[in-house]
Amino acid sequence: MPVRGRPRGFDVDEALERALEVFWRQGYEGASMTDLTAAMGINKPSLYAAFGSKEELFRKAVARYAEQDMGYARHAIAQTTTYEVVATLLRENVLAVTRPDRPAGCLSIQGGTACSSENGGVAEFLAASRLAGERALADRFARAVSESDLPADANPAALARFVMSVTEGQAIHAAAGVSREELRQTAEIALAGFAAVSGARRPATADNAA
Repeated sequence: MPVRGRPRGFDVDEALERALEVFWRQGYEGASMTDLTAAMGINKPSLYAAFGSKEELFRKAVARYAEQDMGYARHAIAQTTTYEVVATLLRENVLAVTRPDRPAGCLSIQGGTACSSENGGVAEFLAASRLAGERALADRFARAVSESDLPADANPAALARFVMSVTEGQAIHAAAGVSREELRQTAEIALAGFAAVSGARRPATADNAA
């Protein structure tokens, strides 16, 4: 009979969730292995055995974050009209970066805001993740052009870049302590500006409140 490995004495999902919060609060470089193992309730050998290196652990944490904390972005892109896509994205972003049960801001921003050249791969990984979201939004706007929901001369890439710049800026401000209500006001201004510049039609039933 094959020898069975020693069972893990901890919940992998729970440990990953705790690591996610450490990376979120302290950034990739600011999170030491001691910080991580203490939060996860495991020792270094167990961390390496379950998750690989610190960078592999971080990538797994970002993937978990994208799946559970960034679900609002997928919900937004699935909306019927361009206006609803952007309204949903901007408004739900405000809620996401100011959740009382999470660190303020966004893991993909705080995780690698300042990385040394030694950890350049981490910053590149996060930048690529954010750009993938921007491309998905640009593709959605391109579809809107083909469906005549946006004017034929609309620039999907530029519009997506604008929206993503707003959401990323909101995350930075949230981490700096700006309130949910203040961020909501900014989101509504950005939404009005997007509608005016893009030509996106505002539904008759659209609600200006977040």
